Amino acid sequence: MSRPNTPGWLVVVEGIDGAGKSTVVRALAEHCAQRGLACVTGSEPTRGEWGMKLRRSMTEGRLTLDEELALFLKDRAEHVEQLIRPSLAAGKVVLLDRYYLSTAAYQGARGADPAVILEMNERFAPQPDLVLLLDFDPDGGLVRIRARGDAPNTFEEAEQLRAVREIFLGLQRPFIRRVDASRPAYEVLAGCLAEFARVIQ
Repeated sequence: MSRPNTPGWLVVVEGIDGAGKSTVVRALAEHCAQRGLACVTGSEPTRGEWGMKLRRSMTEGRLTLDEELALFLKDRAEHVEQLIRPSLAAGKVVLLDRYYLSTAAYQGARGADPAVILEMNERFAPQPDLVLLLDFDPDGGLVRIRARGDAPNTFEEAEQLRAVREIFLGLQRPFIRRVDASRPAYEVLAGCLAEFARVIQ
């Protein structure tokens, strides 16, 4: 079967905030290092100009839906050109904490059409070889957010997260693998590593 990102691999960890995405990305990066696989990690929004505008909007005042979408597309296009494509071309495993499925889910929860958002992004953004969708209850996600000392931002209110979760679960792409993130952490990591091993050979 042909792969979209030969010779590299694009692996994305998705899910609502508090689901454990950063922990899984770190575990996958460590797994790659142990196996001698060259890998790079990234997250979205990025720390670039457009990504920082989005990050500030989470706490300083929500942008309009159209403004958010425009910034996400600019930020992702820059991320693709500066990190993702060059790393894939070099044969590296690219591990991302969020990608365009998050845009479809979060902006979809604001009223945008998730299918249209996917189509807009897939015109220029490489499709993943694997998406690990960490499925977690929104109330539990908010508990984790507060437990780490953060205050939920406007992207993370309970009702909003429930809508986001439903959109995530409804997205249909062959590379998506749902992982039950309500299980103990070691089981979640074991499940993610098993899915990773099935794809990265």
